[in-house]
Amino acid sequence: MAPHGNPAGRGIFKHKPGSNAGNKADVKVADFSYQNDELAALIAKAWTNAGFRDGLVGDATPNLPIAQRIANAQSALQGLPIHPISLASPIVITEDEYNDGWELDDDDTVVFVLPNASRQSGTNLVETAKMLMACVPNGI
Repeated sequence: MAPHGNPAGRGIFKHKPGSNAGNKADVKVADFSYQNDELAALIAKAWTNAGFRDGLVGDATPNLPIAQRIANAQSALQGLPIHPISLASPIVITEDEYNDGWELDDDDTVVFVLPNASRQSGTNLVETAKMLMACVPNGI
């Protein structure tokens, strides 16, 4: 899984069954929205804590291995205080990665899109994050 750089490929894509990794992934995976106060708090944390954000999307560590990004996403989701979420292969990508097209071949992967911090202003970051989560694909 990685960005595939297809200019017309905004979204999450996987390969058709039976194709090989040498072909461009061209099956668009469904986008959906999910509201959750604890996920909204994670978005706010990623907006305000550069180290946490970097662990999820590798801004300051551009060669952060995908496996590490998945492990960091799993840890963040499983660490939710009230309703932990256990997924086999979650990953958080940036809006830019989404807009460039993100390619995956693991059917267990759940991709979360972290809204750009520039979309928020003011002090109520959790409510802003909840609103952005409702705007597919802007929710972690």
